[in-house]
Amino acid sequence: MTSHAKKSISTKPAPAKRSRFTFFAEVVAELRKAHWPTRQEALRLSLLVLVVCAVLGAILGALDYGFHKLFLLVVGG
Repeated sequence: MTSHAKKSISTKPAPAKRSRFTFFAEVVAELRKAHWPTRQEALRLSLLVLVVCAVLGAILGALDYGFHKLFLLVVGG
């Protein structure tokens, strides 16, 4: 015996239309809650990003050079 229950479809009421000024006020409120890094943190993290980019660029450049030389050796060019 199988009983089939009707699935109830819940309908949410449409959100009330709010003004654009309310939206911007909410944006400002959320930005005030955010954690903003200090100048020292921002500088340290920016330098870290630059160093990582330079190291990865050097690794990829070396791999590209090596594969280029390998290709020339295989093709005979």
